Amino acid sequence: MAKKKTTKAGSKDCKTINLALQGGGAHGAFAWGVLDMLLEDGRLDVEGLCATSAGTMNACAYAYGRMMGGNDMARETLHDFWWNIHQAGKIFNPVQQLPWEKEFGINMDNSLAFFFFDSFTRLLSPYQSNPLDLNPLRDVLSKTVDFEALRKCECVELFISTTHVRTGKVRVFKNREVTLDVAMASACLPFLFKAVEIDGEEYWDGGYVGNPALFPLFYHTKARDIMVLHINPLDRPEIPRSAPDIMNRINEITFNNSLLKEMRSIAFVKKLIEHDMLKEEHKDHFKDILMHSIRADEAMLDYSVASKFNSDWDFLTSLRDKGRDTMAAWLDENYKHIGVKDTVDLDTKFLTSVTKLFENMQQA
Repeated sequence: MAKKKTTKAGSKDCKTINLALQGGGAHGAFAWGVLDMLLEDGRLDVEGLCATSAGTMNACAYAYGRMMGGNDMARETLHDFWWNIHQAGKIFNPVQQLPWEKEFGINMDNSLAFFFFDSFTRLLSPYQSNPLDLNPLRDVLSKTVDFEALRKCECVELFISTTHVRTGKVRVFKNREVTLDVAMASACLPFLFKAVEIDGEEYWDGGYVGNPALFPLFYHTKARDIMVLHINPLDRPEIPRSAPDIMNRINEITFNNSLLKEMRSIAFVKKLIEHDMLKEEHKDHFKDILMHSIRADEAMLDYSVASKFNSDWDFLTSLRDKGRDTMAAWLDENYKHIGVKDTVDLDTKFLTSVTKLFENMQQA
């Protein structure tokens, strides 16, 4: 098959977007594939990149690679990060399947290793079970990304979401503030690791309050187009009945909730602009955002929370390939619409209340 013709960033054929990356543990390998195809295709330049948790890992690898050597180096850096995750998992991952479980086709959801690990984290806090706060992800990330260099990055605006433990509010770190500690805070699951201290304050995984936070893209970038990469499924066709399935669905709903609230705000402002309901003196303060969505729902429907800890290389690369295929199909269908119109209907795909609100207002 002939290789796709690529377009250099900044050329007249290149379009600029903002990108939002959700967290999701090992499921972030799907986002790796999306980014890999985006970089290979070359027709989209990313101005702003907001991210949380596993999304932060991808964002840092993407930005550092682009800064050091353009699209090709960004692809290489992303590959190296996930390969290093796999290598570290062979040694440190406490929930990898046992050999005989693989042989008999027992998946991670039913693995004894995951059962004991999950039970253990509910009995003891990381301050008791992991007093030295050992986290192999820190070594993997520091091996892949030079954060001192990354803080000087000018090729993309980074917005990294964290949860401020004391207030429960989102804290977003920008390029010159992004350190290894910030990245680790963005991915700090409180049942597994101690809160990460930054400038005397403690932070947890940003997914609880911003998965990821979109609002920095409204105020600190020029691009109108925002592409949201959804890792956690929004819809599931079946109602969960077993305890693991219920916990998995609660996890998905929790980590999608903050993003849905921001979608509701975007839809509300778009309706205000559409119906010319803003006073003239306020119109310059609002941007008519064009929304795009890459959803991993189909790819993730068969995977539960247990698989977010799966660092097997075949598993990671299978998700990568699904991400590449999804992005390629999206570009074929929607590239022409970027900068022109939304490619996702916020009302039908994510919301209902905003539409009903304006219908009631018009009827009144």
